[in-house]
Amino acid sequence: MPSESVMVSIQWPDGRCSRCPKGQDWLAASREAGVHIPTGCLGGSCGACEIEVNGTVVRACISTVPAPASGQLTVELATDPHW
Repeated sequence: MPSESVMVSIQWPDGRCSRCPKGQDWLAASREAGVHIPTGCLGGSCGACEIEVNGTVVRACISTVPAPASGQLTVELATDPHW
């Protein structure tokens, strides 16, 4: 089965839920769900787009949606006092 067909359920910080294919860009997944993730450099160096996915901090501009064993991801927006 191709990885694109593996669907992942995402629970967003505002309580919204969505589904997207494994490997989709985090910023695209959030846009499709109507959730805003702040961005800065879009190259992974500034950290403005950091999100916490199942307890692990990732930079949304350079990361893709993984396929967890449970099929469910919980996203929290990381908070940085400088942004």
